[in-house]
Amino acid sequence: MAKPNSLYRKKAETHLVESIKVKQLTLEKCMSSILAGAQLIVDTFLSGGKVLLCGNGGSAADCQHMATEFVNALDKNFFRPTMPAFALTTDSSVMTSFSNDFGFDGVFERQVQGLGKPNDLLIGISTSGNSKNVIRAINAANSIKMHTLALTGNNGQLQKIADVVISIPSNNTQYIQEAHLTIEHILCELVEHYLFVGIKKKDLWS
Repeated sequence: MAKPNSLYRKKAETHLVESIKVKQLTLEKCMSSILAGAQLIVDTFLSGGKVLLCGNGGSAADCQHMATEFVNALDKNFFRPTMPAFALTTDSSVMTSFSNDFGFDGVFERQVQGLGKPNDLLIGISTSGNSKNVIRAINAANSIKMHTLALTGNNGQLQKIADVVISIPSNNTQYIQEAHLTIEHILCELVEHYLFVGIKKKDLWS
């Protein structure tokens, strides 16, 4: 088997180092918004609401991953009740029929209008913060008095319209996605522990 040469090793090391830098900046700049996002999810479940999630490409996969952690369990060392979460990226018939008939920009907005209720939460994930279908979904959620949480990069329109925004301090899509995945696990862990492990609110959010 051929061995990777020094160029490939350097590229791999550079990627890891730069990704670590972005995560360190995220730790320094995003902790308040991460905790606010976790609180928003907790409040949604405690009020009997559900979580809807939307995004494109890698962010669509993140939506499905995060919804799965809520429905099943992040920590498999204890069996807990399920939490209602739905990725709006999974129904291929809805997505393809709507996009074929009316265009792709409204494919999540339409599902929010049909499935969302006041006190539900919509999580929109977009590395650019400018995905039109995510923006329209967030606006639709706001209009029916859902709560909204956005995971973005350094810029974008989502920062101006969501209730809580976790904005990764980077313009590199790959590093933003890698930080998003870490944050998604953190959000799931905090929510799961708050609701089912008995950690008091003052201990978790202080």
